[in-house]
Amino acid sequence: MSLTRAQKLEQIQSGNSAFDLVVIGGGITGAGVAREAAGSGLRTLLLEQNDFSWGTSSRSSKMVHGGLRYLGSGQFSLTRDAVRERDRLMAEAPGLIDPLRFVMPHYRKQFPGPRLFQILLRVYDKIARKPSRQRLSPAETLQWVPGLATDNLLGASGFTDAVTDDSRLVQRVIEEAEADRALCLNYLHVEDIIRDRDSGAVSGVRLRDTGTGEESFSVNTRLVINATGAWARQFQQADVDNTRIRPLRGSHLVLPFSRLPVSCSVSLFHPEDRRPVFAFPWQGTTVLGTTDLDHEDSLAREPAITRTEMDYLLQIAATLFPSSAITERDIIATWAGVRPVVSARSTKAKSTDAKPVKPSKENREHVTWSDNGLISIAGGKLTTFRLIAREVLARAQNLVPGFKLRKNEARVFSPPAELERPPSIGHQNWERLQGFYGPSLSQVLAAGSHSTIAPSDTLWAELAWAAGHTGVVHLDDLLLRRTRLGLILPSGGESLMPEIRTLCQPILGWDNSTWDREQVRYLGIRHSSYSLPVNGSKAR
Repeated sequence: MSLTRAQKLEQIQSGNSAFDLVVIGGGITGAGVAREAAGSGLRTLLLEQNDFSWGTSSRSSKMVHGGLRYLGSGQFSLTRDAVRERDRLMAEAPGLIDPLRFVMPHYRKQFPGPRLFQILLRVYDKIARKPSRQRLSPAETLQWVPGLATDNLLGASGFTDAVTDDSRLVQRVIEEAEADRALCLNYLHVEDIIRDRDSGAVSGVRLRDTGTGEESFSVNTRLVINATGAWARQFQQADVDNTRIRPLRGSHLVLPFSRLPVSCSVSLFHPEDRRPVFAFPWQGTTVLGTTDLDHEDSLAREPAITRTEMDYLLQIAATLFPSSAITERDIIATWAGVRPVVSARSTKAKSTDAKPVKPSKENREHVTWSDNGLISIAGGKLTTFRLIAREVLARAQNLVPGFKLRKNEARVFSPPAELERPPSIGHQNWERLQGFYGPSLSQVLAAGSHSTIAPSDTLWAELAWAAGHTGVVHLDDLLLRRTRLGLILPSGGESLMPEIRTLCQPILGWDNSTWDREQVRYLGIRHSSYSLPVNGSKAR
C-alpha cells in the first residue's frame, strides 16, 4: 500500500532516512530523473514546491512528437531522439500516449508548398524508420477535415505523431518511481542547498512544508539534481557558464468539440507571423494553440493568457474554418504555460546592439551544468524526458559510489494488470484507463462509480481514487491536474461542485470550512488563469 503524503513527510522529518540523491522539481524532467534513479537502485527523494506538474508540465501543448519544425531548422539529433522516444512511449503506454494524425493543408502561393513539405516528411519517416507520410488531394483533404477553407486549396500532407495528457504522464512516471521506493512529495520547498564549509561540496538540502508553514528541517545527501525548469539557475553558487534561461509563454484555447469538430491535428502557418500553429482534438474538446512570447511576469504566479494572445489563437479558427464563426463566447477554458528555453543569446555578449532571437527561433535543446554535487538541467522537450534523465544520471555516476545506471532497455512504465473490461466502460475509454493507471487500475475501478462525469470520459471512480492516492493538497490539484475537469467542463465544473463535494470531502478528510475555503481558492484560480482574459489585460 502506498504511503500518504503525511506518512512520507514524517519519514523524512524523522531523520531515519538517508538519500543517495534529492531531485528538485516535480515536472516531467524531475519525475523522469526520479524514475531512472529509483529504478537503478538509488535512494531517491523528489521534491516539488507547488503541486506535481504545476508548471510547464501540466500546461504544454500535449504533444509527444519528434519536432518536425526542429528538423526544418536543422536540429537533426533532437528530432531523431524525439521520434524514437515517441515510438517507444507509444509502445509502452498506449492509452496514455496515443498516435494522432496531423494534416497540413497546402494553398496556392503559400509556403510551404506540397513538394517541399513532402521532402521534409520523407526525411522524418526515414528517421522514424517507419512510413506515415501521405499526400492528399483536395477531395481527400476535405474528407479528413470537413469544413476546411477551400479557396486555392491544393491538397494536404499527412503524417503521424502522438498526443498525451501531460499532467497524467508526470503522475504515472512518479508512481513508477514510487514503486521502486522513491519518496515523492509536493508542496515541499527547498530553501537552500547545504554545502560543506571547507570543500563547498553538497551535503544536504534545507526544506520547508509550504502547506503547514512549519519550521525548516534538513535532509542529508551528497547529490542534488535541480530540475526546476525556469527556476534552474536559482541554486547555483557561481555563474558556471554563460547560458541564460529565457521563459517563453505558450497559451491555448479550449473549445467545445461540437463547435469545431476535428478528428486530427490540423496545422498551418499563422497568417500574422508565419509560426506553426494547430487545432487538435483532446479529451472530448478541440484545442487551438499555441503562442510563443517572452514571459516577463513573476514565475511564482500562475501564468494566464492575454487578450492579444486570445485574438491571435481565434484567428487560427477563422483562417482554417471560416464557416465555423468561432468567437470568444465559445471558449470553455484557456491555459498558459511557461517554457524554460535555454537562450541562444549569451548573457556575456559584448555587443549591446545584438538583435534578440525571436522566441519561435530559439533552440529547444537542453543543457546541463554541474556545481560540486549540484547538477542542473534546463530546456528540452516533453518527449525526451527519459533520455534527459539518463544523461543527467550518467553525469552523476562518479558522485555516488557503486552507482550503475540501469540498462537503456528498461521500461519506464510497468504493463497494466490483465483485467476484464467492465461492460459499462467502452473499448476506447478502457484503453485510456489502462494507459493512465497501469498496475493501479484495479484500485481505481474499486474506488467508485464507473459512470462518467458528463460530458467528459472521466469516471467518478477516477476522481475518488485521485483524491485518496495521489498527494492532493488543494482542490485545484484534483480538478486541474489529477483530472482535467477544470479544463474540459463548462465553468470548470462549478455546477457539479455539490456532487464532487459529496464524493471527495470524506476522502480528503476536510471539514466544511476547509472545503469552502478550497472551493473558493479553486474557482479563483480557474477564473484568473484558465478562463477568458479580462479586457485589456496584460501578461500576469
